[in-house]
Amino acid sequence: MDFRTCVNIQKEWDIVGARQFGRDFSKKLGFGIVDQARIATAISELARNIYLYAGSGKICFDEVENVGSRGICIVAIDTGPGIKDISQVMEDGFSTSGGLGAGLPGVKRLMDEFDITSKTGEGTEIRVVKWVR
Repeated sequence: MDFRTCVNIQKEWDIVGARQFGRDFSKKLGFGIVDQARIATAISELARNIYLYAGSGKICFDEVENVGSRGICIVAIDTGPGIKDISQVMEDGFSTSGGLGAGLPGVKRLMDEFDITSKTGEGTEIRVVKWVR
C-alpha cells in the first residue's frame, strides 16, 4: 500500500503533529467528532510509543474502502528494538514507561482493526483501521 501521507516521529512535538493531521484527515473522510477523538487518541498512543521506545519512526495515513464502506488506515512504523513479547504488551495494565498501561490494548479497543508485527532488533509495524459508521 502506498500511503498518502506520513508524519515522521523524531521529537515529542511530532506526536502533536501526527495527532492533528489524523484528526483533520478523519474529519475530511466523514468521521463524526467522537470517532475523530478516538482516532486522534490512538494516533497519540502509537506516536508516543515510537518516540519512547524506538526513538524515531513514522505514522502513515491513507483512505481505505471495502464493499461500500470507507475508512482510515493508520500504520505506525519504526526500526527500533522491537517487542520481545507481543502478548505481554497487549495485556491491560502492562507498562514499561510507568504510564497507565492503556497503550496498545487501548488502541485496539478504539479502532475497528488492529494488527501488529515486530521483530527483535528490527522494529515494529502496527496497522489500525477505523471505518466510517
